[in-house]
Amino acid sequence: MMVVTIRTDKPEAELGLYKDGVKLAYLVWPAHTELSATLHHKLQDLLVSQDKALQDVEGIICFKGPGSFTGLRIGLTVGNALAYGLGIPIVASGGQDWIEVGNDRLARGEQDDLALPEYGSPAHVTLPKR
Repeated sequence: MMVVTIRTDKPEAELGLYKDGVKLAYLVWPAHTELSATLHHKLQDLLVSQDKALQDVEGIICFKGPGSFTGLRIGLTVGNALAYGLGIPIVASGGQDWIEVGNDRLARGEQDDLALPEYGSPAHVTLPKR
């Protein structure tokens, strides 16, 4: 199974391409505040570097956190949109071995309806003044 991994919880974003659990390519770049502008381009670069296209992707693993609110939101939104658009499974995973756990879940036929973030603490919501 050809799988794309997405990790966007910190200033350095990460994308990976795996085939049957074996790493084919991995890309790390300083995304900082340009994550939403660079993520799609970096994914395309990663696929092209391995002579692959989006249509070759059969599953997506997203790092679910904890981590940056905005970074996780962007990465998981891209992952969910790609999974929906391509009609492929997606799983959200955390911890040090998030890629291995995600690959195992996909290999067992598991998937999340929607990959959701875990921010690590409750959201700080400002109450309306009225």
